Amino acid sequence: MRGLGEFALIDRINAGRVQTPGVLLGPGDDAALVAAPDGRFVVTTDMLVQDRHFRLDWSGPEDIGRKAIAQNAADVVAMGATPTAFVVALGCPADTPLELVDGLADGMWAEAARAGASIAGGDLVRSRDLVISVTAFGDLGGGAPITRSGARVGDIVAVAGRLGWSAAGLDAFTAGVSGTEVAEALAAHRVPQPPYAAVLDALRCGSTTAGSADVGPHALTDVSDGLLADLGHVAAASSVAIDLDSAALRDPALERVAAVLDADAAQWILTGGEDHAFAGSWAPGRPLPAGWVAIGHVVAGHGLTVDGVAQTGDGGWESFRGAAWATGDEPR
Repeated sequence: MRGLGEFALIDRINAGRVQTPGVLLGPGDDAALVAAPDGRFVVTTDMLVQDRHFRLDWSGPEDIGRKAIAQNAADVVAMGATPTAFVVALGCPADTPLELVDGLADGMWAEAARAGASIAGGDLVRSRDLVISVTAFGDLGGGAPITRSGARVGDIVAVAGRLGWSAAGLDAFTAGVSGTEVAEALAAHRVPQPPYAAVLDALRCGSTTAGSADVGPHALTDVSDGLLADLGHVAAASSVAIDLDSAALRDPALERVAAVLDADAAQWILTGGEDHAFAGSWAPGRPLPAGWVAIGHVVAGHGLTVDGVAQTGDGGWESFRGAAWATGDEPR
């Protein structure tokens, strides 16, 4: 980085990149220009800090780049919006190898493309540690945002995507366990795979279906901090209770990983985050869209239960409450 300099590096990162239609003006000016077709846009931002959210001895640069984009794209999609653009701020030491930055950029662009968007610009700064901050924008397409506050008593609670795999990978990394039996879990921790299409296809289908006023999810969230924690936010915002079915949450493949690590797969599923699956509530009496699996119900009351039993202890990750990564606490 020291040998190349900021502006040459910006040119290097952007060489050959093609912007999607949502970006009207990309890198090269004082600011980017992003379309807002219906006069609004969804915006979110998230940050990754070296040795807090990722480790370079566990994840490659492309993995880290994909993860940085994925966790922001998932938040946009969880609002019912289609990602349109990302801006990225990167802080790194002057002795950072150019190949590392190339890998980060390649991973970011690959995940942005998977989400249907592109990177409109950003900033570079010298810093002590590697820090990545991403801001994401999304288009609601004329629809209403899907918030956490829309769950209704009687709704079906369903999930799209896998739960617990990133937490399993973290435990495997922390324990120094590798090999084919845990390879899938390690990969899941390195790079989340949010099922964007499971949400966006369901919304598109609802918008073109006659009598579709109640086809889409009433409430929606991305599972970043743990299923109990994130659905707990939905229950609180909606002034309802949610009861989960433990049998519906079982994952035999994850249980095999848990046997290798002498761990509890159910605990990974309930409290592990960073898989960036989607959880939401849907009107009863209608088939769930493709990719969604029922895991519980919305009931009267408050709080969250599993098989009718209230859960105690932490339901997931919360920043500033955990200790440093080196102690084995969740690094989020």
